[in-house]
Amino acid sequence: MGSLSGMERKQPARLADVARAAGVSVATASRVLNGSPHRVSDQLSERVREAARRLRYAPNVGAQVLARATSQTVALLLHDVTDPYFGQIAGGVLAEAARRNVRVLIADTGIDPDSEVQHLDSLRGYRPRAVIVAGSRTTDKAAEQRLSEHLSDLLELGATVVSVGQPGLPGRVVRPANREGAASLARYLADLGHRRFALVAGPEQLQVVRERREGFLSALPEEAEVVHVPAAFTRDGGYRAGQALLDGDRLPTAVFVTSDVQATGLCTALREGGVSIPEQVSVAGFDDIPIVRDLTPSLTTVALPLHDMGVKALEAALVEDEGYPEELLVDAGLIERDSTARPHA
Repeated sequence: MGSLSGMERKQPARLADVARAAGVSVATASRVLNGSPHRVSDQLSERVREAARRLRYAPNVGAQVLARATSQTVALLLHDVTDPYFGQIAGGVLAEAARRNVRVLIADTGIDPDSEVQHLDSLRGYRPRAVIVAGSRTTDKAAEQRLSEHLSDLLELGATVVSVGQPGLPGRVVRPANREGAASLARYLADLGHRRFALVAGPEQLQVVRERREGFLSALPEEAEVVHVPAAFTRDGGYRAGQALLDGDRLPTAVFVTSDVQATGLCTALREGGVSIPEQVSVAGFDDIPIVRDLTPSLTTVALPLHDMGVKALEAALVEDEGYPEELLVDAGLIERDSTARPHA
C-alpha cells in the first residue's frame, strides 16, 4: 500500500465553509444551494454559488429534500424546564407556536453543551423545521465547538437555528442585555449610597454569569468593596450563599444576586438569620420572574421580557426573510421595589 505521507488529506467542503467564503450566514448559503423557496438577492446568490464552485462544494441531497419540506415541528432545548426563567421563555415559544399552528418538542439539557448535542441527535428523526437553543453559552470551548458543528449540520439540512443567550452559535440569536442591565443596577445602588457589596454569582462556566458580574462591577465607584460569593443557579444555592454571608465577619449593605431564583433563597436565609431587608441589607436580583413581586419585601430586580424573548425566538426560527436581523438585542429594565433602600449610617 502506498504511503500517504506528504499528501494533503482534504476534508470535503462544508456549507459553513461556503458561507464564510461568501461572507453570508450559513442559513443564506443553505437557501441558495439547497433549493429553499425563499428568494435571495441575485448578488448574494452569485457570491454563494461562486464560493461553492471555488471550494468544490457538493450539496447534500437530503438537505435539498429537507429544505423544501414543510415540517411543522420546532425543537426547543432548555437548560432547566423547572427554572422560572426558562419556563417563561418556553411559555412565549409555545404561545407563538400555537398561534402559528406549529408543534414544539421540548428537551431539558442541563448546562452541558454535550448534552445539548445528544438531544439534537435524538431529534434528527423528527426533521425539525427549526431548533431553538435557550440557555447561556459556556466557557468550554471544545464542547461549544462540538455543539456548533451539530447545529451547522442542521442548517445544512435546511433547518433554522436560533439561540437565546450569547452569540457564538450558528444561526440567529436573541440576546438579552445582561451587562447593560447589571450596570444600571450597580449605578442605582451606588446612588443610594451603598459602598459595601456582596456579589452572589452563579456557575462561573456560564457566560451569562460573567456578563452580569462584569456589567455590575464595571459601574461601581472605585472605592466600593465587593465580596464574591459563588452559588449554584438555584434557590438552594442562594440560600447557602445567604448563610455564608451570615457567617462572615461583616455584612454588606447591599447584595446583588445574579438570578432571581437564587435571590429568593438568599432572602429566606437572611430573614432566618435575623437580618432585616432592606433596613440592614438591601437585596437585588436579575430576571424579574413573577414570584419576586410577591416576596416580602418585594424584590428590586433587572427585568427581562422573558415571555417576549420566547415569542421573538419562535418568530426568528420561522421567518424566512433575508433582511431579518441575525442578532436581536433585548433590553433590560431596572425595577425598583421594596428590597432596596439607602444604607443606615
